[in-house]
Amino acid sequence: LASAVGMAIAAKKLQAKFNETNLIDYYTYVLCSDGDLMEGVSYEACSLAGTLNLNNLIILYDANKVSLDGSISKTFTEDVCERFDAMGFYVTSVKNKENDINKAILRAQKSGLPSFIKVDTIIGEGSLFEGTNAVHGKPLGFDDVIQLKNKLGIPTTDFYIDEKSIQNFRNIVMERSKTKYINWKKEYDNYILSRFHNDEELFLNFFDRDIEIKDSEFPFANELEESTCDSNFKVLNYLASNSDLLFGGSADLASSCKTYITGGEDFSKNNYHGRNIFFGVREGAMGFILNGIAATCYMPYGSTFLSFADYMKPAIRMSALMDLPVTYIFSHDGVGSGYDGPTHEAFENLAMLRCIPNFTVYRPADFNEVLGVWNAILTLKKPSAIVLSRSKVKVLENTDFTKVRFGGYTVYNDREDIDAVIIATGTEVSMCVEIARELDKRVRVVSMPSLELFLKQPKEYRNKILPLGIKTFFVEASSKFGLRDFVTNDKYLITIDSFGYSGKPEDVLKKLKFNKDVIKDRIEKNL
Repeated sequence: LASAVGMAIAAKKLQAKFNETNLIDYYTYVLCSDGDLMEGVSYEACSLAGTLNLNNLIILYDANKVSLDGSISKTFTEDVCERFDAMGFYVTSVKNKENDINKAILRAQKSGLPSFIKVDTIIGEGSLFEGTNAVHGKPLGFDDVIQLKNKLGIPTTDFYIDEKSIQNFRNIVMERSKTKYINWKKEYDNYILSRFHNDEELFLNFFDRDIEIKDSEFPFANELEESTCDSNFKVLNYLASNSDLLFGGSADLASSCKTYITGGEDFSKNNYHGRNIFFGVREGAMGFILNGIAATCYMPYGSTFLSFADYMKPAIRMSALMDLPVTYIFSHDGVGSGYDGPTHEAFENLAMLRCIPNFTVYRPADFNEVLGVWNAILTLKKPSAIVLSRSKVKVLENTDFTKVRFGGYTVYNDREDIDAVIIATGTEVSMCVEIARELDKRVRVVSMPSLELFLKQPKEYRNKILPLGIKTFFVEASSKFGLRDFVTNDKYLITIDSFGYSGKPEDVLKKLKFNKDVIKDRIEKNL
């Protein structure tokens, strides 16, 4: 249901883009159950749908009053129609009859509002167990199937299809589609002729165009010092100015996560051209809505604090499962948030995100790597997360946006005769380069913005960056979970494995023994 809201948003965006034609004029239909409407995420999404007046969204509610554990009278007694009415939907109730449902849909299409059609049904109608949870999650028994076929007057053979019904259905579909398609194709051809001088490729370029990033387009002084959050804001705005396919928003944290597209206007019921979606405090719905938008044709993004990624895990999992090009932008990447306290200080969330199959997590070290992250995202077009910090970092001398695609590369001391390697991610990279210099020993520092991409590299490359038999430390302000494959012993893992504290960032880091002096001492003792 929440994904359907995303599909409806994407359709509104397309309609606004091609508003001088009727090329994009479809509705998004979703069939939902009692169970769907028990889930909180459904109301997060539908509340937003009402606010945005997505009148191209039509919900058909299969109200059979039964869930897996039995009658919903035990768990779900609210007046659902009143609730949807309060959210700004057109609401109606009908019996489970074809003609009644059809008329309700036609009324919904003309209502000018998102619509909710309650259809009173009987679960397992005709079965010996109709109206009960016995037919909710398992097939009917043999005897039940036979008696049901007898009721319906059809042969009791193992598998039966009425050929006359099939042919009738096919004819209806073909005739309707043929007429609809001929009319649509005329409109399409006229549009291509008038707007693109009959060059269809120019039109299709909107959907397929790749965005190429060049570092020369981002001139900055070597002494630039800013948070990766601020760097991401600059890059995101540049990319948005070059492609309409990139748009999204935040779960009430646009000003904190720095993900607002300047000059992009707000997506609202009065302006579907807008590039900025205000999801409100609805992280769960935001993730699923992004999936719906991506399933349509866009490359959407959504942002919140890293510690709130837990709200979005089911949606992120679906992004990965469906291979949708959704980008999740997470700021406040660790205990360095300080003043926000332990509820807002992420540390285990990175491990959670990294263990999701077909999902790439990026934690850039500076402006250069933020550029490289987006370059990888736009090239790979895969579900991804960018993890950003609010702490200021200088642009490092040897970070390289073209090498981010390898997942990990050397940023300090690429000589072959080394005694140790320090792997670091994000803001810890800068600190580890300082430590390596101060140790004045043969220590290499490797920035690893993406563990997943690094582990996909050929063995020869991985062994070149992390030579076998060399002591290797991994420094990251997060859980050690998932990092053991990079080291030979837990003593080489310098991580944070407890909740943080409220206070100044430097005091919190000192309390957790994750400040520069302590880390340097630990590395030196184990060299």
